[in-house]
Amino acid sequence: MYYYTTDFKKGLKIEIDKEPFEIVDFQHVKPGKGGAFVRAKLKNLINGRVIDRTFRSGEKVGTPDLEEKSMQYLYFEGSDYVFMDNETYDHVRIDKEAVYDSAGFLLDNIQVNVLYYNKMPINIEVPNFIEAKIVKTEPGLRGDTVSGATKPAILETNLVINVPLFLNEGDIIKIDTRTKSYIERVASK
Repeated sequence: MYYYTTDFKKGLKIEIDKEPFEIVDFQHVKPGKGGAFVRAKLKNLINGRVIDRTFRSGEKVGTPDLEEKSMQYLYFEGSDYVFMDNETYDHVRIDKEAVYDSAGFLLDNIQVNVLYYNKMPINIEVPNFIEAKIVKTEPGLRGDTVSGATKPAILETNLVINVPLFLNEGDIIKIDTRTKSYIERVASK
């Protein structure tokens, strides 16, 4: 099975040189002289690096052997994150390098999608929004409501994000995992 450059769209997963990539962005280019081509920005699904690649119009690329499984995060041990398969209850260890960007959102028992490439786990996808407790931040002062002013806060997952000045330790906040940004306060201590 192959994909042609005419099939390209954002989010499409393709295989180049025996490695899986996701199309982050692409552009069809038709110069005045010569043949048309496609310029694409690709994210390596194994190591997270983004590369630029140019394809001739009509060129074909491989389809990666990818599978997604729903799993529950259990704990961190050594250099591995341990997940439980929701269907078979098997425990799966995933190296911290494969989890790279998502590690700061791994709360106990959170449901994630684990991406497998050729039967090996390579990456995880966390929900778009999570709720986490602030464990350390400067105290908020009454009247600190300056629009747009923020301060750093450490969450229970050890992730540091900027939050509004009025938040305190113990507050539970909603976070957008795609942008690593504060959305709203869910509960205060």
